Amino acid sequence: MADGWRFLSALRQSMGPVFGTLLGALLAVWGAVSLVFIATRMIGDPTALLLPVGAGAEQLAALRQALGLDRPLGVQYLAYLSEALRGDFGQSFQHGRPAMELVLERLPATALLAVAALGLGVGLGLAAGVTAALSPHPRVRAGVMALSSLGQATPAFWLGVMLIMVFSVQLGWTPTGGRGGPEHLILPAATLALPIAAGVARLLRASLVEVLKEDHVRTARAKGLKPATIAVWHVLRNGLTPVLTLTGILAGELLGGAVVIETVFAWPGVGRLLIQSISARDFPVVQAAVLLIAVVYVVVNLLVDLLYARLDPRVRHDGATR
Repeated sequence: MADGWRFLSALRQSMGPVFGTLLGALLAVWGAVSLVFIATRMIGDPTALLLPVGAGAEQLAALRQALGLDRPLGVQYLAYLSEALRGDFGQSFQHGRPAMELVLERLPATALLAVAALGLGVGLGLAAGVTAALSPHPRVRAGVMALSSLGQATPAFWLGVMLIMVFSVQLGWTPTGGRGGPEHLILPAATLALPIAAGVARLLRASLVEVLKEDHVRTARAKGLKPATIAVWHVLRNGLTPVLTLTGILAGELLGGAVVIETVFAWPGVGRLLIQSISARDFPVVQAAVLLIAVVYVVVNLLVDLLYARLDPRVRHDGATR
């Protein structure tokens, strides 16, 4: 034990602030997996759904024993952690296939939807945020902020249903759901992108307003630099840093699975598989999906933290002095 603590202490000294970030990431993944393990055992016994209606008590007991659900909860938990560390996440109760294999099959669909939504949302948000902060017309600034507030307040599932009603049912321009050609991607990506755009716009506008008050901006104006030069090189470069952090958080959430939107549009991603597996009490698939979501979210945010420290010297300085 003493040798282990000495090793951790030496590792912490050699890695500096990165050690704390990595340790926090590992604890976050472990916490998410542990909570989901407990929660899945509280939603009910899956054996009743796996056997035909009217199955006897002996059949239920035999299936519980075969699935390892007859053991004490603590024993099940330790066995799950031990097997997961070896890369074994169990077999799906429904499909009889490795749980993580089923989840990874759905990951490309979720990744495609996430990239499309994030690109569209961040692009619209940057344009709206710059307009709200730098436009010389007060009505334009107020209008952009009003639309941003509305975008953040609108429930995503309601927005998705409305888009389906208008563009799929009434106009017939897009499919109602499923995955196929680019036309299937338009509505789910737009549904996810609009709230993202609203959040990015509000954050960027607030950041740019603060940067406009900085001394270096006033100095640039006093030197007679062109407004466009000041906006690009002195305002935007400094104001975009908080947006980077938000983008990383959003990317982690989207890649982890946009559960509601994938369900609304019947998009065959990780989120929809998770909902279906919860309904079927398919514990191994639920645990594998949540583990993947947690890992993706933590890794993306870890990379953003490291990139943020690289872009902002103040973060490096604060981390080094603690």
